[in-house]
Parts: sequence; C-alpha cells; structure tokens
Amino acid sequence: MSGPDPKAAQSIYEFTVKDTHGNDVSLDKYKGNVVLVVNIASKCGLTKNNYAKLTELLEKYESRGLRILNFPCNQFNSQMPEADGEAMVCHLRDAKANIGDVFQKVDVNGSGAAPLYQYLKHKQSGTLGSAIKWNFTKFLVNKDGIPVDRYAPTTDPMDIAKDIEKLL
Repeated sequence: MSGPDPKAAQSIYEFTVKDTHGNDVSLDKYKGNVVLVVNIASKCGLTKNNYAKLTELLEKYESRGLRILNFPCNQFNSQMPEADGEAMVCHLRDAKANIGDVFQKVDVNGSGAAPLYQYLKHKQSGTLGSAIKWNFTKFLVNKDGIPVDRYAPTTDPMDIAKDIEKLL
C-alpha cells in the first residue's frame, strides 16, 4: 500500500493498495460509489455470519453503487492463515462468500498498519481509541471517499443497510 500521509489525506481515493494477486489498485477507481471496508478472517467465530451477510448486502446494493473492499488480516489470534492469491480466492469460493473485492493481507494495527487503515482509524476513532479490536470491523465511506461511520466486529452487516441506503 502506498499513498499520502494517512493523517493528511483527504479521502480514500488518494491510496493505492494491492489486490490479492499483488497488483496495484488505486482506490480512485471507487469514486462515486459508497464503500464498505472490512478486515476479514476465515477462522473467526464471526466469519460465517459476516460472509453470508456481506454477500447479501452486496447482492442487494451493488447495482446501486455499493462496493465492499475486503482486507484479510491475520493479527487477531492468527485467524486468517490463508495465503494471498489463489489460496484466498479458493477459500472465499469454498465459503460461498461473494463479498466484493479482496486485497492483499494487511496489518490494521501497530507500526506496520496499512496506510489506508491508519487513515480510516484517524477519521473514525473507535469507542475505546482508534485501534481495531477484532476481525470484521467495518468502515462506511461516502461517495466522496470520506469515512462517515465505523461499526464494531459484532455489528451484523445487514444492520448497516439503512446507513448505506442514505448514502446511495
């Protein structure tokens, strides 16, 4: 991931990330869409429900401009052991998780946190500070690329639907 100083950035569109196969993706490509950014994990107690509900959310709103950006993260009890690339694609296919675009595995906390996550946490601090507490923390980003809300890992993705509808 590369881009501007996370504390000085004006929107997510200033960041470039790597897809699961290692290709650069400018988040500028999501301009004009409502974006949900999620740190995912395969071995978490929250995985099954989140995968199912994120799939449902995408099916319901993708045609209206919702994009879901999924960043695998292995920082919480090593619950995302799959490698990037084909292993990740196969895992999501086997889990019947059509959850949107999948990017390279990242750290969301600490000195090595991905710049995009540093930016998201700076703009939308959590209840107990800015650190991401667990898998499936969700950030809702408006059509201008500005993070407008943050949801706890236990928030059911379908409970975010009303907020998404307001932004679409």
